[in-house]
Amino acid sequence: MNRRVYLAAVGTGAAAGLAGCTSVLSVFDDDDDGPCAGEDCDIGMSRNEFLPETYEASVGETVVWKNTSGADHTVTALENQIPEEAEYFASGGYDDEETAIDAWHEYRGGRLGTRDTYEHTFEVPGTYTYICEPHVKGGMIGEVVVVE
Repeated sequence: MNRRVYLAAVGTGAAAGLAGCTSVLSVFDDDDDGPCAGEDCDIGMSRNEFLPETYEASVGETVVWKNTSGADHTVTALENQIPEEAEYFASGGYDDEETAIDAWHEYRGGRLGTRDTYEHTFEVPGTYTYICEPHVKGGMIGEVVVVE
């Protein structure tokens, strides 16, 4: 929906009421295909989802996640849901899932604040499932499918 047309249609009173609701809306322009359109990222983050939820990459490609919302997020790989030969990855540079999750709960380790980015280069083909630890209970789960 074109936000400008909607706001013009409902009048300035409604626009004033929506003025504080910019953390998700502000990342999308009228012609965008998602939060990374026109941005230096491949996967954006809304309040409680990765956009896109599934991203296809090639072997050797560096994927960039960007927090395009007002909430704090993490990128935390699930060790049992990445290829066996693959390098583990998590925002904050942790070596394993348990350490990454504990770090978030102890001192917000791995935190990606608004507009922060995280990147990882995928060297092994396969499917990589990852979560946002603070929002996993809300279903914030994504996957990168790496192809030859």
